[in-house]
Amino acid sequence: MMKLARAIHFDESDINVFHSPARTGEWCISGGFEFSNWGQADLEGKARQAFSNGWLGVETFGRVTFVAVTQIEQSELEQIAQNLAEHFVQFYGAPSVEAALGVAQTEIAHMAELCEEHAPNTLLTVARELSESGVHEAFRIITPQETQLEALAVHGSLDD
Repeated sequence: MMKLARAIHFDESDINVFHSPARTGEWCISGGFEFSNWGQADLEGKARQAFSNGWLGVETFGRVTFVAVTQIEQSELEQIAQNLAEHFVQFYGAPSVEAALGVAQTEIAHMAELCEEHAPNTLLTVARELSESGVHEAFRIITPQETQLEALAVHGSLDD
């Protein structure tokens, strides 16, 4: 069974920090390709936040801070690849959906590889920075156990 990650929100912050927030539950990929031609001058305000910490939803093409690993069906994978290929044609000038499909599948495979070793409900974050050689991405893994502990620490005590 293959795994991918879905957008997850703990609060309303993504609505405030991204120009276009991803929808809760939509499938996501890194989406670092969006920043391949960026320089320091592009990194301002909400665009900077999308660059620094945003996963890319493959339905709305909005950004999200946290994604959760979960299983994905083959039919869903094919739909995501189709959506992404169409996005490449519409926004990046790919000559056709057919021509863009391979690139879309590679992006999705990269995300699936990132998710495959993690248990369902593991949270992932991304941190990007511009380096001499281009965009550098680093990923942080937050296990389901850590998530429960953090939620407890933030939302109350055992004495309630």
